Amino acid sequence: MKLQFNKTYLIIALIIFAIEILIATYLKYGFIRYTLGDYLVVILLYCFGKSFININPISLAIPVLIFSYIIELLQLINILEILGLNNNNLLKLIFGSTFQISDLIAYTLGIITVLIIEYTLTTSSIKKNKA
Repeated sequence: MKLQFNKTYLIIALIIFAIEILIATYLKYGFIRYTLGDYLVVILLYCFGKSFININPISLAIPVLIFSYIIELLQLINILEILGLNNNNLLKLIFGSTFQISDLIAYTLGIITVLIIEYTLTTSSIKKNKA
């Protein structure tokens, strides 16, 4: 692991962040709001991390996935209510307010997608360099 700025990952993270804002602003219900948003958020976190740290993909993907699971499990115990923050709309938007198994699945699929893309890019880069 080495600190190293990567403009490409930062641009991808900013694009996904903009998409997440659009989803949160304009879509109040449905698959895109609830599932696609969760799928994208782990990709966003991963890309943001890769923007500043040169690290093996799996070494970043697993902590991002665990972090996402922890946030989801905190929803199960109503952490915002316990902390007296359940009236804060921004925190409800960021952390969510209801536990859903489907969110865990979306996070997992998002990380699997990241790892497949990273593996594909690495493999094609190695093949290209050998040619």
